[in-house]
Amino acid sequence: MRVVTLSATYGTAGSHIGPAVAERLGVPFVDRAIPGAVAQELGCTLEEALAHDDRAEHGLGRLLSGAMRLPTVTFGGVDMYVPGVLPHAPEEFVRHTERVLIETAREQGGVFLGRAGAVVLADHPGALHVRLDAPVQRRVRQTATLGELTEREARKIIEDNDRARTAYVRHFYRADPADPRLYHLVVDSAAIPVAVCVDLIVTAAEALA
Repeated sequence: MRVVTLSATYGTAGSHIGPAVAERLGVPFVDRAIPGAVAQELGCTLEEALAHDDRAEHGLGRLLSGAMRLPTVTFGGVDMYVPGVLPHAPEEFVRHTERVLIETAREQGGVFLGRAGAVVLADHPGALHVRLDAPVQRRVRQTATLGELTEREARKIIEDNDRARTAYVRHFYRADPADPRLYHLVVDSAAIPVAVCVDLIVTAAEALA
């Protein structure tokens, strides 16, 4: 069963490339199902699981990136994002997310977007680890065009997302998601057309497996 992890900075078409690669390889695209599975395992609401997710709009990475700028903010501050008292620690959500990734990869394979997949599945036999990235200005132009935004608005979205996702990986895994040593393939998907990126990743996944 094919396993591909995708680490994608904002504006590099990860949510388009991932499903296309999964379809070509005949495996599921594993993204939004992860917080649902974590919520079921922990017996919490989907909203609470999303508050601790790497890729969610108001996920844990946002808190962590804020904590990096304000050292006095601790994990207790997660309540700023979720009303009421949370019964589960952030680390518990991360551990369950890891288990969902590992078990899904083992049982059915898949293309996994985000959530430090290259680190969590680093030892999975035959897994291909891919980084989608591009210079910020190119990502800004692409995001502004596709989202009908001003470049200033697009840059703010990109900076916020990059900071949050980097904070998540650095905090829990002491790793830099931009480190090319984590990946077999690094692709500038803001310059190379999506269809070509899909071809490259599929070819690499088949060769590695």
